[in-house]
Amino acid sequence: MAKSTTPYLVIENLAKHYGDGEARVQVLDGITCTVNRGEVCVMLGPSGSGKSTFLNLIGGLEDADGGAISVGGCELTSLSPKDLGEYRRRELGFVFQFYNLVPDLTIKENIEVTAHLSKNPLDIDDLLHSLGLYEHRNKFPRQVSGGQQQRCAIGRALVKNPGLILCDEPTGALDYKTSKEVLELMERVNQQYGCTLVIVTHNAAIARMADRVLRLRDGRLAADEVNESPVPASKLDW
Repeated sequence: MAKSTTPYLVIENLAKHYGDGEARVQVLDGITCTVNRGEVCVMLGPSGSGKSTFLNLIGGLEDADGGAISVGGCELTSLSPKDLGEYRRRELGFVFQFYNLVPDLTIKENIEVTAHLSKNPLDIDDLLHSLGLYEHRNKFPRQVSGGQQQRCAIGRALVKNPGLILCDEPTGALDYKTSKEVLELMERVNQQYGCTLVIVTHNAAIARMADRVLRLRDGRLAADEVNESPVPASKLDW
């Protein structure tokens, strides 16, 4: 299916620093880029290049020092704290490296928690089938594998039916085989539900499955590349 050419995530001259005086560190320095609706965007860069800060700003978890962030026509930097919370509820799903599941809730309950935040959630049982988790739905996180826990984390992000899913090193804690399975799942999620994916990773091989690749270096955008022929996740190798 052809990807949309409609801009969805628009970043203009984004800047962020931490500390003051001699301790001041400029983490992001004038980032400008656009991600189209429905694209898989992979952001690469070494540790300290600003990747996670970039995600936090898009996710409304931190305030930018300067610049503008627009997601689906919503200008984040002009939102009140209340409206910013509503934006996160309505538009965003987060997937983290270490799952962040609630240990005393079952797999199904972990997904249901975020379903209640949405006015238009996906059907939970259908989603559990799509994730390959239906038979594990009544187990607790400690009773399933790391890959299954990450599938649950993806389901928790997806059940809200968000337009944008932000993934911070989603395969960083997984072995090679399980990483491939999770990436194949994320590929299916993108194709089936049409959500825009932004994946931050240090694994350059994952960029081959992306429609767009952003490369950060020392807080600046070193490259913005469109991949005309993404490789299926099943064909990735590293």
